[in-house]
Amino acid sequence: MQALPGFRDFLPSECSERNYVFANWRNVARRYGFVEWDGPVLESTELYRKKSGAEIVDQLFHFVDKGEREVAMRPELTPTLARVVAAHEREFKKPLKWFSIGQFFRYEKQQRGRLREHYQLNCDIIGEASLAADIELIALAIDLLRGFGLRESDFVVRISDRQFWTEFLRDQGVAEDKWQEILGIIDKSERELADHTAQKLGPLAGSVTEVLAKGGENDRLREVMDGLRARGLGGFVNTDVRIVRGLAYYTGIVFEVFDRAGKLRAIAGGGRYDNLVSQLSDGAASLPALGFAMGDVVLAELIGETASAREQMESTITAERAIQVYIVIAKEERRGDALQQVQTLRDHGFGVDYPLVPMKVGKQFQTAEQLGARSALVFGDEWPNVAVKDLRSGEQKLVGHEDLLSDLQESLTKE
Repeated sequence: MQALPGFRDFLPSECSERNYVFANWRNVARRYGFVEWDGPVLESTELYRKKSGAEIVDQLFHFVDKGEREVAMRPELTPTLARVVAAHEREFKKPLKWFSIGQFFRYEKQQRGRLREHYQLNCDIIGEASLAADIELIALAIDLLRGFGLRESDFVVRISDRQFWTEFLRDQGVAEDKWQEILGIIDKSERELADHTAQKLGPLAGSVTEVLAKGGENDRLREVMDGLRARGLGGFVNTDVRIVRGLAYYTGIVFEVFDRAGKLRAIAGGGRYDNLVSQLSDGAASLPALGFAMGDVVLAELIGETASAREQMESTITAERAIQVYIVIAKEERRGDALQQVQTLRDHGFGVDYPLVPMKVGKQFQTAEQLGARSALVFGDEWPNVAVKDLRSGEQKLVGHEDLLSDLQESLTKE
Protein backbone atom coordinates (compact mmCIF):
# COMPACT_ATOMS: atom_id res chain seq x y z
CA MET A 1 0.00 0.00 0.00
CA GLN A 2 1.25 3.48 -0.88
CA ALA A 3 0.08 7.03 -0.25
CA LEU A 4 -2.63 8.21 -2.63
CA PRO A 5 -1.48 10.16 -5.72
CA GLY A 6 -0.68 13.76 -4.81
CA PHE A 7 -0.52 13.06 -1.06
CA ARG A 8 2.61 12.85 1.09
CA ASP A 9 4.05 10.91 3.98
CA PHE A 10 6.21 12.98 6.32
CA LEU A 11 9.07 10.89 7.70
CA PRO A 12 11.01 12.45 10.60
CA SER A 13 13.36 14.44 8.33
CA GLU A 14 10.51 15.76 6.18
CA CYS A 15 8.45 16.51 9.28
CA SER A 16 11.37 18.51 10.72
CA GLU A 17 11.56 20.54 7.51
CA ARG A 18 7.80 21.14 7.55
CA ASN A 19 7.91 22.26 11.19
CA TYR A 20 10.83 24.57 10.39
CA VAL A 21 8.68 26.26 7.75
CA PHE A 22 5.72 26.53 10.13
CA ALA A 23 7.89 28.01 12.90
CA ASN A 24 9.28 30.70 10.63
CA TRP A 25 5.82 31.53 9.29
CA ARG A 26 4.52 31.95 12.83
CA ASN A 27 7.48 33.95 14.11
CA VAL A 28 7.43 36.51 11.30
CA ALA A 29 3.64 36.87 11.20
CA ARG A 30 3.56 37.52 14.95
CA ARG A 31 6.30 40.14 14.63
CA TYR A 32 3.89 42.01 12.34
CA GLY A 33 1.13 41.85 14.94
CA PHE A 34 -0.88 39.08 13.26
CA VAL A 35 -2.74 36.61 15.47
CA GLU A 36 -3.41 32.99 14.60
CA TRP A 37 -6.81 31.49 13.89
CA ASP A 38 -8.17 28.51 11.93
CA GLY A 39 -11.37 27.09 10.49
CA PRO A 40 -12.70 23.60 9.73
CA VAL A 41 -11.21 21.35 7.07
CA LEU A 42 -14.75 20.47 5.92
CA GLU A 43 -17.16 23.12 4.63
CA SER A 44 -20.41 23.23 2.70
CA THR A 45 -19.73 22.81 -1.02
CA GLU A 46 -22.12 25.70 -1.63
CA LEU A 47 -19.66 28.08 0.04
CA TYR A 48 -17.15 27.42 -2.75
CA ARG A 49 -19.80 27.51 -5.50
CA LYS A 50 -20.89 30.91 -4.28
CA LYS A 51 -17.35 32.26 -4.49
CA SER A 52 -16.00 30.56 -7.63
CA GLY A 53 -18.96 29.21 -9.59
CA ALA A 54 -20.22 25.69 -10.29
CA GLU A 55 -17.07 24.70 -12.20
CA ILE A 56 -15.06 24.74 -8.95
CA VAL A 57 -16.75 21.49 -7.87
CA ASP A 58 -14.67 19.48 -10.37
CA GLN A 59 -11.55 20.58 -8.47
CA LEU A 60 -12.81 19.59 -5.02
CA PHE A 61 -12.74 16.49 -2.87
CA HIS A 62 -16.48 16.57 -2.17
CA PHE A 63 -19.14 14.13 -1.04
CA VAL A 64 -22.53 13.84 0.66
CA ASP A 65 -22.11 13.19 4.38
CA LYS A 66 -24.30 11.04 6.65
CA GLY A 67 -26.55 14.03 7.31
CA GLU A 68 -27.15 14.26 3.55
CA ARG A 69 -25.22 17.53 3.37
CA GLU A 70 -23.03 18.22 0.35
CA VAL A 71 -19.61 19.00 1.79
CA ALA A 72 -16.06 19.53 0.52
CA MET A 73 -12.54 19.43 1.93
CA ARG A 74 -11.31 23.00 1.85
CA PRO A 75 -9.33 24.01 -1.26
CA GLU A 76 -8.53 27.45 0.19
CA LEU A 77 -9.25 29.52 3.30
CA THR A 78 -10.66 32.82 2.02
CA PRO A 79 -14.32 31.68 1.83
CA THR A 80 -14.10 30.35 5.40
CA LEU A 81 -12.50 33.61 6.51
CA ALA A 82 -15.33 35.60 4.93
CA ARG A 83 -17.92 33.39 6.65
CA VAL A 84 -16.23 33.71 10.05
CA VAL A 85 -15.63 37.45 9.78
CA ALA A 86 -19.24 38.07 8.76
CA ALA A 87 -20.41 36.21 11.87
CA HIS A 88 -17.92 37.66 14.39
CA GLU A 89 -16.50 40.94 13.08
CA ARG A 90 -18.37 43.03 15.68
CA GLU A 91 -16.47 41.21 18.42
CA PHE A 92 -13.10 42.56 17.28
CA LYS A 93 -11.50 45.96 16.91
CA LYS A 94 -10.51 46.78 13.32
CA PRO A 95 -8.37 46.19 11.50
CA LEU A 96 -8.17 42.46 12.03
CA LYS A 97 -4.71 41.05 11.29
CA TRP A 98 -5.12 37.28 11.18
CA PHE A 99 -2.99 34.42 9.94
CA SER A 100 -3.56 30.69 9.65
CA ILE A 101 -1.49 27.62 8.79
CA GLY A 102 -3.55 24.71 7.52
CA GLN A 103 -3.85 21.83 5.09
CA PHE A 104 -5.77 22.25 1.84
CA PHE A 105 -7.00 19.88 -0.85
CA ARG A 106 -7.65 20.13 -4.59
CA TYR A 107 -8.64 17.24 -6.84
CA GLU A 108 -6.63 18.20 -9.90
CA LYS A 109 -3.73 16.98 -12.01
CA GLN A 110 -0.58 16.91 -9.93
CA GLN A 111 2.55 18.53 -11.35
CA ARG A 112 5.73 20.16 -10.15
CA GLY A 113 4.90 22.56 -7.34
CA ARG A 114 1.25 21.48 -7.14
CA LEU A 115 -0.04 18.42 -5.31
CA ARG A 116 -3.53 17.34 -4.30
CA GLU A 117 -2.82 18.39 -0.73
CA HIS A 118 -0.52 21.03 0.65
CA TYR A 119 0.03 23.21 3.68
CA GLN A 120 -0.50 26.92 3.31
CA LEU A 121 0.04 30.12 5.24
CA ASN A 122 -2.79 32.65 4.88
CA CYS A 123 -2.37 36.24 6.08
CA ASP A 124 -5.27 38.71 5.90
CA ILE A 125 -6.07 42.25 7.00
CA ILE A 126 -9.78 43.01 7.42
CA GLY A 127 -11.28 46.45 7.95
CA GLU A 128 -8.62 48.78 6.51
CA ALA A 129 -9.12 50.49 3.15
CA SER A 130 -5.92 52.54 2.93
CA LEU A 131 -2.93 51.51 0.82
CA ALA A 132 -0.92 51.40 4.04
CA ALA A 133 -2.46 47.97 4.58
CA ASP A 134 -1.37 46.81 1.10
CA ILE A 135 2.17 47.98 1.80
CA GLU A 136 2.18 46.23 5.17
CA LEU A 137 0.94 42.97 3.67
CA ILE A 138 3.51 42.94 0.87
CA ALA A 139 6.27 43.78 3.35
CA LEU A 140 5.15 40.80 5.42
CA ALA A 141 5.36 38.49 2.39
CA ILE A 142 8.90 39.71 1.73
CA ASP A 143 10.03 39.29 5.33
CA LEU A 144 8.55 35.80 5.52
CA LEU A 145 10.86 34.74 2.70
CA ARG A 146 13.81 36.66 4.12
CA GLY A 147 13.27 34.68 7.30
CA PHE A 148 14.27 31.53 5.40
CA GLY A 149 17.58 33.07 4.35
CA LEU A 150 16.31 34.04 0.89
CA ARG A 151 17.74 37.22 -0.55
CA GLU A 152 16.93 39.93 -3.04
CA SER A 153 18.71 37.90 -5.71
CA ASP A 154 16.51 34.86 -4.99
CA PHE A 155 12.94 36.16 -5.37
CA VAL A 156 10.87 39.09 -6.61
CA VAL A 157 7.39 40.40 -5.79
CA ARG A 158 5.54 41.52 -8.91
CA ILE A 159 2.87 44.10 -8.08
CA SER A 160 -0.11 45.15 -10.18
CA ASP A 161 -3.47 46.89 -9.80
CA ARG A 162 -6.68 45.11 -10.67
CA GLN A 163 -8.57 48.40 -10.38
CA PHE A 164 -6.35 49.89 -13.10
CA TRP A 165 -7.50 47.18 -15.51
CA THR A 166 -11.19 47.46 -14.68
CA GLU A 167 -11.01 51.23 -15.22
CA PHE A 168 -9.17 50.59 -18.51
CA LEU A 169 -11.84 48.13 -19.71
CA ARG A 170 -14.62 50.53 -18.73
CA ASP A 171 -12.94 53.31 -20.70
CA GLN A 172 -12.63 50.96 -23.69
CA GLY A 173 -16.37 50.33 -23.60
CA VAL A 174 -16.04 46.61 -22.73
CA ALA A 175 -19.19 45.13 -21.18
CA GLU A 176 -18.70 44.25 -17.51
CA ASP A 177 -19.68 40.61 -18.07
CA LYS A 178 -16.64 40.31 -20.38
CA TRP A 179 -14.11 41.75 -17.94
CA GLN A 180 -13.14 38.48 -16.28
CA GLU A 181 -12.51 36.82 -19.64
CA ILE A 182 -10.27 39.67 -20.82
CA LEU A 183 -8.41 39.80 -17.50
CA GLY A 184 -7.79 36.07 -17.75
CA ILE A 185 -6.22 36.54 -21.18
CA ILE A 186 -3.96 39.31 -19.87
CA ASP A 187 -2.99 37.18 -16.87
CA LYS A 188 -1.87 34.35 -19.19
CA SER A 189 -0.20 36.61 -21.78
CA GLU A 190 3.29 36.10 -20.37
CA ARG A 191 3.04 32.34 -20.88
CA GLU A 192 1.64 32.46 -24.44
CA LEU A 193 2.84 33.58 -27.86
CA ALA A 194 2.09 37.25 -28.54
CA ASP A 195 0.13 36.42 -31.72
CA HIS A 196 -2.06 33.98 -29.80
CA THR A 197 -2.78 36.56 -27.10
CA ALA A 198 -3.54 39.23 -29.71
CA GLN A 199 -5.96 36.91 -31.48
CA LYS A 200 -7.88 36.27 -28.27
CA LEU A 201 -7.97 39.98 -27.37
CA GLY A 202 -9.32 40.95 -30.78
CA PRO A 203 -9.97 44.72 -31.12
CA LEU A 204 -8.38 45.32 -27.69
CA ALA A 205 -5.02 43.83 -28.72
CA GLY A 206 -3.39 47.09 -29.75
CA SER A 207 -4.37 49.12 -26.68
CA VAL A 208 -3.55 46.29 -24.26
CA THR A 209 -0.14 45.76 -25.88
CA GLU A 210 0.55 49.48 -25.57
CA VAL A 211 -0.32 49.43 -21.86
CA LEU A 212 1.92 46.43 -21.24
CA ALA A 213 4.80 48.09 -23.12
CA LYS A 214 4.49 51.28 -21.03
CA GLY A 215 4.17 49.41 -17.74
CA GLY A 216 0.76 50.74 -16.73
CA GLU A 217 1.98 52.35 -13.50
CA ASN A 218 -0.50 54.66 -11.76
CA ASP A 219 -0.71 56.70 -8.56
CA ARG A 220 -1.79 53.71 -6.44
CA LEU A 221 1.08 51.56 -7.64
CA ARG A 222 3.56 54.40 -7.16
CA GLU A 223 2.36 54.88 -3.58
CA VAL A 224 2.78 51.19 -2.81
CA MET A 225 6.22 51.05 -4.42
CA ASP A 226 7.34 54.21 -2.60
CA GLY A 227 6.12 52.78 0.71
CA LEU A 228 8.15 49.61 0.21
CA ARG A 229 11.25 51.56 -0.85
CA ALA A 230 10.93 53.65 2.31
CA ARG A 231 11.26 50.42 4.31
CA GLY A 232 14.36 49.41 2.40
CA LEU A 233 12.48 46.70 0.51
CA GLY A 234 12.47 48.31 -2.93
CA GLY A 235 14.95 45.81 -4.36
CA PHE A 236 12.49 42.98 -3.78
CA VAL A 237 9.63 44.44 -5.85
CA ASN A 238 8.75 45.31 -9.44
CA THR A 239 5.65 46.83 -11.01
CA ASP A 240 4.18 44.39 -13.53
CA VAL A 241 0.61 44.95 -14.74
CA ARG A 242 0.59 41.55 -16.43
CA ILE A 243 -0.18 40.20 -12.96
CA VAL A 244 -3.97 40.18 -12.73
CA ARG A 245 -4.72 37.10 -10.58
CA GLY A 246 -7.31 34.77 -12.03
CA LEU A 247 -9.94 35.07 -9.32
CA ALA A 248 -12.78 37.49 -10.00
CA TYR A 249 -13.11 38.78 -6.44
CA TYR A 250 -9.91 40.87 -6.46
CA THR A 251 -10.64 44.61 -6.50
CA GLY A 252 -7.35 46.52 -6.13
CA ILE A 253 -3.62 45.95 -5.64
CA VAL A 254 -2.60 42.36 -6.41
CA PHE A 255 0.79 40.68 -6.31
CA GLU A 256 2.62 37.42 -6.88
CA VAL A 257 6.03 36.24 -5.69
CA PHE A 258 8.39 34.35 -8.01
CA ASP A 259 11.90 32.97 -7.88
CA ARG A 260 14.31 35.20 -9.82
CA ALA A 261 15.43 32.28 -12.00
CA GLY A 262 11.87 31.78 -13.23
CA LYS A 263 12.01 28.00 -12.75
CA LEU A 264 9.12 27.57 -10.34
CA ARG A 265 5.44 28.34 -10.00
CA ALA A 266 4.39 31.36 -7.95
CA ILE A 267 5.61 31.07 -4.36
CA ALA A 268 2.85 33.29 -2.99
CA GLY A 269 0.07 35.51 -4.26
CA GLY A 270 -2.84 37.63 -3.18
CA GLY A 271 -4.29 41.10 -3.10
CA ARG A 272 -7.26 43.25 -2.13
CA TYR A 273 -10.79 41.77 -2.16
CA ASP A 274 -12.98 44.49 -0.66
CA ASN A 275 -16.37 43.02 -1.58
CA LEU A 276 -15.93 39.34 -0.76
CA VAL A 277 -17.19 39.30 2.83
CA SER A 278 -20.54 40.78 1.86
CA GLN A 279 -20.79 38.64 -1.31
CA LEU A 280 -20.31 35.35 0.54
CA SER A 281 -22.40 36.19 3.58
CA ASP A 282 -25.85 37.57 2.82
CA GLY A 283 -26.63 40.62 4.91
CA ALA A 284 -23.07 41.06 6.16
CA ALA A 285 -21.50 44.47 6.27
CA SER A 286 -19.14 45.31 3.43
CA LEU A 287 -15.61 45.35 4.81
CA PRO A 288 -12.37 46.28 3.05
CA ALA A 289 -10.07 43.26 3.02
CA LEU A 290 -6.84 41.95 1.58
CA GLY A 291 -4.69 38.89 1.99
CA PHE A 292 -2.26 36.43 0.48
CA ALA A 293 -1.39 32.75 0.63
CA MET A 294 1.99 31.01 0.58
CA GLY A 295 2.14 27.25 0.02
CA ASP A 296 4.75 24.85 1.37
CA VAL A 297 5.39 22.84 -1.83
CA VAL A 298 6.95 25.52 -4.05
CA LEU A 299 8.60 27.17 -1.05
CA ALA A 300 10.33 23.89 -0.17
CA GLU A 301 11.63 23.63 -3.75
CA LEU A 302 13.05 27.15 -3.60
CA ILE A 303 14.72 26.55 -0.24
CA GLY A 304 16.18 23.29 -1.54
CA GLU A 305 17.63 25.01 -4.62
CA THR A 306 19.09 27.99 -2.73
CA ALA A 307 22.33 27.21 -0.89
CA SER A 308 22.05 29.88 1.83
CA ALA A 309 18.44 28.97 2.62
CA ARG A 310 19.15 25.25 2.62
CA GLU A 311 22.14 25.65 4.95
CA GLN A 312 20.10 27.78 7.36
CA MET A 313 17.33 25.18 7.44
CA GLU A 314 19.72 22.28 8.00
CA SER A 315 21.64 24.03 10.78
CA THR A 316 18.40 25.07 12.52
CA ILE A 317 16.94 21.57 12.35
CA THR A 318 20.19 20.02 13.61
CA ALA A 319 20.28 22.40 16.57
CA GLU A 320 16.64 21.72 17.45
CA ARG A 321 17.12 17.95 17.33
CA ALA A 322 20.07 18.09 19.71
CA ILE A 323 19.56 17.07 23.31
CA GLN A 324 21.49 18.60 26.20
CA VAL A 325 22.36 15.54 28.24
CA TYR A 326 22.92 11.85 27.53
CA ILE A 327 22.98 9.42 30.45
CA VAL A 328 25.61 6.71 30.01
CA ILE A 329 24.87 3.62 32.14
CA ALA A 330 28.27 1.96 32.52
CA LYS A 331 27.05 -0.42 35.24
CA GLU A 332 23.58 -1.91 35.02
CA GLU A 333 23.24 -1.92 38.83
CA ARG A 334 23.26 1.88 38.60
CA ARG A 335 20.32 1.99 36.13
CA GLY A 336 17.79 2.84 38.86
CA ASP A 337 19.91 5.77 40.07
CA ALA A 338 20.41 6.91 36.48
CA LEU A 339 16.67 6.86 35.75
CA GLN A 340 15.97 8.96 38.83
CA GLN A 341 18.43 11.52 37.45
CA VAL A 342 16.81 11.35 34.01
CA GLN A 343 13.45 12.28 35.51
CA THR A 344 14.89 15.04 37.71
CA LEU A 345 16.65 16.70 34.80
CA ARG A 346 13.61 16.43 32.54
CA ASP A 347 11.44 17.92 35.29
CA HIS A 348 13.76 20.94 35.25
CA GLY A 349 13.51 21.42 31.50
CA PHE A 350 16.59 19.58 30.23
CA GLY A 351 16.50 17.49 27.07
CA VAL A 352 17.73 14.08 28.21
CA ASP A 353 18.10 10.66 26.60
CA TYR A 354 19.54 7.32 27.71
CA PRO A 355 19.83 3.67 26.53
CA LEU A 356 16.56 1.80 26.99
CA VAL A 357 18.40 -1.53 27.14
CA PRO A 358 21.95 -2.56 28.18
CA MET A 359 24.53 -1.34 25.69
CA LYS A 360 28.31 -1.12 25.47
CA VAL A 361 29.71 2.13 26.85
CA GLY A 362 31.42 3.02 23.56
CA LYS A 363 28.14 2.60 21.71
CA GLN A 364 26.41 4.86 24.22
CA PHE A 365 28.94 7.65 23.68
CA GLN A 366 28.53 7.24 19.93
CA THR A 367 24.77 7.63 20.33
CA ALA A 368 25.27 10.72 22.50
CA GLU A 369 27.35 12.38 19.78
CA GLN A 370 24.82 11.43 17.07
CA LEU A 371 22.08 13.07 19.14
CA GLY A 372 24.15 16.25 19.51
CA ALA A 373 24.31 16.05 23.31
CA ARG A 374 26.44 18.66 25.08
CA SER A 375 27.18 16.57 28.16
CA ALA A 376 27.35 12.89 29.06
CA LEU A 377 26.74 11.70 32.61
CA VAL A 378 28.41 8.35 33.33
CA PHE A 379 26.84 6.17 36.03
CA GLY A 380 29.42 3.54 36.90
CA ASP A 381 32.16 2.60 39.35
CA GLU A 382 32.56 6.20 40.64
CA TRP A 383 29.15 6.15 42.33
CA PRO A 384 27.96 8.03 44.44
CA ASN A 385 29.91 10.42 42.19
CA VAL A 386 29.07 10.72 38.50
CA ALA A 387 31.55 11.40 35.70
CA VAL A 388 30.41 14.49 33.74
CA LYS A 389 32.00 14.75 30.30
CA ASP A 390 31.78 17.83 28.08
CA LEU A 391 31.31 16.26 24.65
CA ARG A 392 32.53 19.40 22.89
CA SER A 393 35.81 19.99 24.73
CA GLY A 394 36.37 16.43 25.94
CA GLU A 395 36.94 17.65 29.51
CA GLN A 396 35.70 15.37 32.29
CA LYS A 397 35.14 15.80 36.03
CA LEU A 398 33.53 13.97 38.95
CA VAL A 399 30.41 15.46 40.55
CA GLY A 400 28.39 14.15 43.47
CA HIS A 401 25.06 12.82 42.24
CA GLU A 402 23.15 15.22 44.54
CA ASP A 403 24.95 18.18 42.89
CA LEU A 404 24.39 17.17 39.25
CA LEU A 405 21.38 19.42 38.68
CA SER A 406 23.03 22.60 39.95
CA ASP A 407 26.30 21.79 38.16
CA LEU A 408 24.54 21.35 34.81
CA GLN A 409 22.43 24.47 35.31
CA GLU A 410 25.58 26.48 36.00
CA SER A 411 27.61 25.08 33.11
CA LEU A 412 24.85 25.48 30.52
CA THR A 413 24.10 29.01 31.74
CA LYS A 414 27.72 29.97 31.03
CA GLU A 415 27.29 28.80 27.43
